[in-house]
Amino acid sequence: MSVIPFSQALRERTWTNHGDSEGADFMKDLMTGKGTREDYIALVAQHFFIYEAIEAAAAQFAGDATAAPFITPQLTRLPAIEDDLEFLIGPDWRTSITPLPTTARYAARVHEIAAEGWAGGFIAHHYTRYLGDLSGGQVIRTLMQRQFGFETNGVGFYLFDQIAKPKEFKETYRDQLDAVAWDEAERERVIEEVVTAYKFNTELFVDLADAKAAA
Repeated sequence: MSVIPFSQALRERTWTNHGDSEGADFMKDLMTGKGTREDYIALVAQHFFIYEAIEAAAAQFAGDATAAPFITPQLTRLPAIEDDLEFLIGPDWRTSITPLPTTARYAARVHEIAAEGWAGGFIAHHYTRYLGDLSGGQVIRTLMQRQFGFETNGVGFYLFDQIAKPKEFKETYRDQLDAVAWDEAERERVIEEVVTAYKFNTELFVDLADAKAAA
């Protein structure tokens, strides 16, 4: 009996969670022209805290044999997010943004995984965020450019200018996932962490909608 490649199992087992995340009302409004520029800025602000945690963890795992193949400067997003926030909010943007409850839990989970030194957990969050950014993120960028008149300023987060062929990059990434010698229990544990990451994303959209309603 042939064993299903890990990357395939991962996609199949988490596909409904991915759909739930994309279907959250806040994001749906943003993607269909019902959202505002302020809604988009609120999303970018939360990305700052999430990627600050993930990229701090990446620096920690850079010397880990399992995690290292996935870590590349081509994916680094934090400088682009900082530039986007400076453009969208102004030079004092750091003092005007705060993490929402889900964002705080999300970042804390990534820090917890880093503290444990659990490479599989780090890869789970890395995979969920960056492969999503390279896929659906490109659609978001085009829509935000169209709706709000952005060129590259404001949507730098979605511009992977060091990755000439995203499709090939994603295929290589999935090959690397399949090459990791995890046993069945660890594969399951990593898949569950990807499910957790998708839940954080869905709950973040709920938080963003609640914050907008309360404003």
